[in-house]
Amino acid sequence: MLLANGHSRNKLIKEFITLGPYIRESQCKGNHYFFDCLAVCVSSKPAPEKREFWGWWMDIEADEQGFTYSCQIGLFDKVGEWQVKTIKDADIQQEVEQNLQSFQQKLQDYLTSIKLSFRPVQTEAAKSPDKLSV
Repeated sequence: MLLANGHSRNKLIKEFITLGPYIRESQCKGNHYFFDCLAVCVSSKPAPEKREFWGWWMDIEADEQGFTYSCQIGLFDKVGEWQVKTIKDADIQQEVEQNLQSFQQKLQDYLTSIKLSFRPVQTEAAKSPDKLSV
């Protein structure tokens, strides 16, 4: 698939890799790309393959103008799956949010440099004028 600016999927993957250790190539299909970050280890006591992490994940999808994105913060559990969970420790919450914001800015700067937009996914609630979005 070529984007409107002529960039191929393979070229994008290579560029996304340079942004940091965030892209999960095995979970990228077609015009969909998946990024995540295991920002803070919950406990170093379990064996490495059984550890849980606080972090974030982001899905981006190419369209005719650039990319839409959605992201979540939560727990990467013992079986290697993301779960939306509230982080109760304010310091950990801040660290995860800062990491996500930093990555989002890098990604937006890159996409802007190649003349592609980067915007949040529009939910039905956000589209509806009679609903307030927070």
